[in-house]
Amino acid sequence: MSLTAADVGLTIGKLPSGPHNAITDVTGIAVGHRTIHRPPTIHTGVTAIVPRDIGPDAPIRANLFAGNGFGKLIGATQLAELGQLESPILLTATMSAFRAADALVGWLLDDPRFADVTTFNPVVGECNDGYLSHIRARPVREVDVRAALAAATDGPVAQGNVGAGTGTGALGFKAGIGSASRVIDVEGRSHVVGGLVQANFGGLLRIGGTTIAAPPPTPPDDGSCMIVIATDAPVDARQLGRIARRAVFGLGRVGASYSHGSGDYAIALTTSTEQPLPDHRLDPVFAATLDVVEEMVLNALLAATTVTGVAGRRLTALTDTPQWAEFLADRGDCRR
Repeated sequence: MSLTAADVGLTIGKLPSGPHNAITDVTGIAVGHRTIHRPPTIHTGVTAIVPRDIGPDAPIRANLFAGNGFGKLIGATQLAELGQLESPILLTATMSAFRAADALVGWLLDDPRFADVTTFNPVVGECNDGYLSHIRARPVREVDVRAALAAATDGPVAQGNVGAGTGTGALGFKAGIGSASRVIDVEGRSHVVGGLVQANFGGLLRIGGTTIAAPPPTPPDDGSCMIVIATDAPVDARQLGRIARRAVFGLGRVGASYSHGSGDYAIALTTSTEQPLPDHRLDPVFAATLDVVEEMVLNALLAATTVTGVAGRRLTALTDTPQWAEFLADRGDCRR
């Protein structure tokens, strides 16, 4: 079982988490992974975030924010223009994103719900896992995309070196996929905010105000980060853009550098079809989003294991470093 922030007493914020502390705590959201791990040169994969009720006549409200647009987010312009998501969201490696998009279109064409549709907007995000994986080989195939989609469930989410996070690293350490959730109260009603991150960005790790430097050698201070935020709170597409901004802001809590070469994106969606909340009622959603992003990045780091990849390059897991042992010895009570 992989380690999480909660396992070591790291409590982020005051809001409670959902039963799985994952994006799947939002009813109607499923997650599946396909991990491609062929040492020493291939460490990559696909992660699928699947809204269960999506269809050609039932797109869901969504929006995005590009904190730094150095990336290949396929489907971004229509997502922003219409404020609607009409496909699952796939995450994978940079050079495999285009094959993944084509495979997603094939999957949609095979779905009877889309039998009369002649246009799709597949949404595929990516991170560059080329530090550890032979990215030019483009190892992701249609069978891998379909396997990730078929594996999607609404239960606990595997984290760390899985799916699209198999070969990624963040803040100088091995990272990967992370997820978290928060339960909020808005106008007397309970709602869930959940998130999933593909963490692959630079900076200096910060946990509760304490910085932890990665052991050398470390990859260049760039990379990317893909964040998906889901909620069942009634918000519209414009408001989801505001939520997506908070998600990218949340990376600053853990020490992100937002470098020139980092594609830092957030997609936010809601499963609700109700009338949206007034803007002045959104503060609990914003607060939950910030906490979710901070915790799921830590979860990605804590769940990851050390990997030696292509050309002998190595990313060490946070938990395998003396810096982590020192942090645990000195931290006392990490709650804040």
